[in-house]
Amino acid sequence: MFQQLLERTYFGNSLLNYLTAAIVVVVGILTIMIIKTVVVRRLKKVSESRPSHLTDFLVQTLSKSLVPLLFVGAFYMGLSSLTLGTTLSKLVNVLGIVFLTILTIRFLIAALDHAFEKYWLKMIGDPKRESSIRAIRPVLLVIVWGFALVFLLDNLGFKISAVVVGLGIGGIAVALAAQAILGDLFSHFVILFDKPFELGDFIIVGERMGTVEHVGIKTTRIRSVGGEQLIFSNKDLTDSRLRNFKRMERRRGVFKIGVTYETAQQKLQEIPEIIKETIGKIEDAQFDRAHFSVYGDFSLIFEVVYYVNNPDYLRYMDIQQRINLEIKEEFDKRQIEFAYPTQTLYLSSLQGSSPEPS
Repeated sequence: MFQQLLERTYFGNSLLNYLTAAIVVVVGILTIMIIKTVVVRRLKKVSESRPSHLTDFLVQTLSKSLVPLLFVGAFYMGLSSLTLGTTLSKLVNVLGIVFLTILTIRFLIAALDHAFEKYWLKMIGDPKRESSIRAIRPVLLVIVWGFALVFLLDNLGFKISAVVVGLGIGGIAVALAAQAILGDLFSHFVILFDKPFELGDFIIVGERMGTVEHVGIKTTRIRSVGGEQLIFSNKDLTDSRLRNFKRMERRRGVFKIGVTYETAQQKLQEIPEIIKETIGKIEDAQFDRAHFSVYGDFSLIFEVVYYVNNPDYLRYMDIQQRINLEIKEEFDKRQIEFAYPTQTLYLSSLQGSSPEPS
């Protein structure tokens, strides 16, 4: 009697087949739960003994992505033991592929976010660049979902080769139409990884200069010394010759001093030593040279070179001001006169000259 009951057929399957499918699903679920409990417990023990971001990530991923994927697999195995109609069998296969694709993509996105948060940002080590790095995430998500869509369509029986060819031709057309935007996007990656400048750096681009405030996917914003905001496309910046003053280890100062032609020879010989002693007394200033370099139109010109062992521009100007003031004080003590534009007119009388006869 019981045997006959099990052999009764409903929708093309006997009760025994349905019972077998149910047992497969239940056993599969129980097995998954046991494995999950054991593995999670082991990972938690490891995390408690040796705290690690990777262990926490594995625990979360196991619960959110891998376990649901195993549950779907258990149901799929149970249904595979049944004789299903063509339509129902195709529906089950489609749903299985869809769930498999979605859960796989969830795992990949979780791994991508973990890599961004715990490793890449930590490796970069600059909180100011966090927004720039996060701007890459949407691009990567589009790429991942694009591959997932191609995989899904291919497994659903679509002629994916024709789709890929169409996407390739469309991609070329889009690339040609958006050439400038793509150029700025790739330049953004160049700025991000090659680091020609960073937020807060003072740079000069051609005749423009200022402090970098924001590096976006398409444009970079710079606050000029005049206060206005300058906006450059990223491609313009990577194609230009930049001068980054923030990375300057020390500044080179060059200036010239002109004294009058009436200055005595002995005083002219003393001037380089006066300048050397003056610069040598100033902190952060390093004397290099001072020479009587050229005869000017109205002065004898000395050229002075020194270094400031500090990249700060304000510190450089403070030192230059102090040098100027102390040189002026020393020259006044020694009665050495600075030259300024003058013109001397020499007249000679012509004696005994008479006008020529007409």
